[in-house]
Amino acid sequence: MVKSMKQTRHAGFTLIEIMVVVAIIAILGAAVVPKIMNNPDKARIVRANTDIGTIAQALEMYKLDNFAYPSTDQGLQALVEKPAGDPEPANWSDGGYIQSLPKDPWGREYVYVSPGETGDFDLISLASDGVEGGEGTGEDLSYAN
Repeated sequence: MVKSMKQTRHAGFTLIEIMVVVAIIAILGAAVVPKIMNNPDKARIVRANTDIGTIAQALEMYKLDNFAYPSTDQGLQALVEKPAGDPEPANWSDGGYIQSLPKDPWGREYVYVSPGETGDFDLISLASDGVEGGEGTGEDLSYAN
């Protein structure tokens, strides 16, 4: 019995086919990786803005209950624990207004000033450079009310 060539050929990929696929993946990777590597700073900025918005909402709830924002001395900790000092919170909510205070994406505390330069309070992340002011990814992120 003689077997035909079709019956003896094994199914699978040839070395050339595998090399072509690997080359295509390498080209795609070379084009995509630089774009992905530039996005961590953008992601941190988005997260900081989200945190600032959440803290600002908690401050608004605090004011609705207590008729004033916490002072600069009382700080953002007044959203987690009942603060002492002036202005004394009249109707501080049991359990607080936020479960815990987040740090900014660069590992620093958010800066809170009340009264702020432009309104009732200023809430600031000093961004990647950690100093006031800055440009690009080092530019401060703020919320003023």
